Formats: sequence, structure tokens, C-alpha cells
Amino acid sequence: MAAKNLGATKHRARFHTLTVSDVRQLTADSVEVTFAVPEELRGSFDYAPGQHLALRATIDGHELRRSYSICRPPSVDSTGAGSISVAIKRDLGGVFSSWANTELTVGQQLEVMSPQGTFTSTLDDLDDTHIVGIAAGSGITPLMSLAHTVLAASATSRFTLVYTNRTALDVMFLDELADLKDRYPARLALYHVLSREQRSSSLLTGRIDEDKFRRMLQTILRPGTVDEWFLCGPFELVQLCRDTLADVGVETNRVRFELFTTGETNRASGDTGRPVTVAAGDKTFQIEFTLDGQSNTVTTPVNANESILNAALRVRPDVPFACAGGVCGTCRAKLVSGDVTMTENYALEPDEIERGYVLTCQSHPTTEKVVVDYDV
Repeated sequence: MAAKNLGATKHRARFHTLTVSDVRQLTADSVEVTFAVPEELRGSFDYAPGQHLALRATIDGHELRRSYSICRPPSVDSTGAGSISVAIKRDLGGVFSSWANTELTVGQQLEVMSPQGTFTSTLDDLDDTHIVGIAAGSGITPLMSLAHTVLAASATSRFTLVYTNRTALDVMFLDELADLKDRYPARLALYHVLSREQRSSSLLTGRIDEDKFRRMLQTILRPGTVDEWFLCGPFELVQLCRDTLADVGVETNRVRFELFTTGETNRASGDTGRPVTVAAGDKTFQIEFTLDGQSNTVTTPVNANESILNAALRVRPDVPFACAGGVCGTCRAKLVSGDVTMTENYALEPDEIERGYVLTCQSHPTTEKVVVDYDV
């Protein structure tokens, strides 16, 4: 049976109010949160495995937005209603993740954005394919949905998962991974790598550095057999894997990656735009943007080096964004006219950039007038 393309489902980035139907402890510092999706919103929450949700909540009087990957395949019950689940791991000092792990309960309502993201398979047919996922910590979340879907879609597809954590107690979805292995013993290869516990093999013990990853490529992964690669974790691990794969001849269009941290400690937090004042006599850029068919214009001082997103938020608080760090891609828009510089980009594919798309959270005007369109 030929499997259909699992590419990203495109939605207008819009928040909807959903009710929490379940909160399940995964590890000591992570939970799975499930939202009920009423029948009338099912179309808005269709998704491809690998996509993510942006959540919005007011905590201690401050609006916070954070993005979390969807961890389960699509589910619909007999009434036509559905559910959608994300995993949230507590970050050190993370206000939203700490609140979700300790305070979020069944029955609460949150603002949830329609699914976004392109960390999805581009293969048209999964028959006889081999997909490899490499994850660290909470990077397993999108790969759970992807592995379930790929293995169920074709009787001849294979999935290899290398999952690294500090200890066995830190492994998220431990039971689900074991069940998946039992269900597909011949087609799922599962390798747990623990950095602070001794395993039976040196290949599965310690941090994944370049030497260890090259040994994996020579033994358990074998790039010549792999059709698509999915990397999800901290910047250092993802970049190491990308560089090494390129060095051994793997084509870049076969490697998909997603970050849950860029390693930059001073990046924007993704809460709200910072205040900027335009004083009389300031040299300014003019930013025009279209959102939901409505055009707005805002000016920004040249010396403020303000991002398009930050400027737009001063006149339209409903402008879509989540991480504000160039990682999630929620703030994506098309550059219609003018020029910008993008500080960082961990979300857009090369073909999207060629077609004129930019991350507005990272884009700074370099011409007197810049026009972007969120609706394209």
C-alpha cells in the first residue's frame, strides 16, 4: 500500500480556546498535556506528524507564549471530536514550562494556535523507505508522532531511532517506545544512549560527539540505506549531526532538523515586543504589513534596530509569533518589497527563502520602506 505524503498541513496561524482533557506525568520534570478538539475545530487542528503548537497563557499577570511539539498521531472519537497532545519538559528557570508541570490541570482552558511547522516528511511514498530520527531529551516529542505514523502507514517502512538522555529516569515516553518496539519488532530499531549511565555497549554510553556519531554511521545507521533524516535536540547536537552527515555525503535536502534551543542566552523570550519610542527628528524605516486582509503601517527608528515583529506588535497584538528566536517559524511572512537582514534562521527551508519568505522576529529593515504579507 502506498502511503500518502506526510508533509506539513498549512493553517493560518490563529489561536483557538481549547480545554485540557488530560495531564499525564512522563518523568519527574515532564508532562503530556492533551487538549480536546471539538468537531467544529477539527479542520483547524489537522496536522502532519512533526508539527508543533504554540500555547498562550497569562501567568502572574504576564502573557506568555511557548511552542511544543505534537507527540501523538491524529485521534478522533465516535462523536467526531478529536484530541491533540504535546509534551512539556520543565526548563531551568522556565516560567511557562514550570507552570505547566505544576499548575496545569484537567478542565483548564488555554489559547492554542493551529498546528505549524515543517519538521515533516517530504516523501510521497513510504513503501520500502528507511527513516532515521536522532533526538535528545524532549526532542523525542515530534519523533514519537512521526515514528507512529511512518510505521503504521506502510508494511515495508522502517524507522531507526537514536535517543539520548542523561539517565534512564530522564527518558520520556519510555513505555510507549517499548510498546512501539513490540508492535514493530522487525521494522523499528531503537537505541537508547545514556550520557551518565553505563550501558552494555560503549556506543550507547556517554555523550554523542563526532567520533561516536561517525561510529554510529558505520555500524547501526549506514547512510546509504537512509531516505530521510530527522534531528531534534539542542543546537550543539543538531549541528554536529548536520555537519557530519554533510561530510559523509548525505544530501542536505534529506536532512530535516528542529531545535528546542539555539544555545543563545540573550535571545528574545517570546513574550511581548519590547517598547520602542519614535522621537521627533529620528530617522525611521516604514513597515507595512498585511494580516487577515487588513494592512497596517508602523514606523521604527533606524537606531533602534527593531525587528519587523516587534514593530508590528505595537499596532497589532494579534500578529502571530511564539518563540521570537528564529526557531519555530510561527512569525513567517512573505517579503513583498524592500530589503531586510535576518539575524538568525533555524526554521525556513532554502526554497522558502528563495521564494521571499522571512522570519519577522529576526528580520530588520535595511531600506526606507518594507512591505510584508502574513496572509500569503
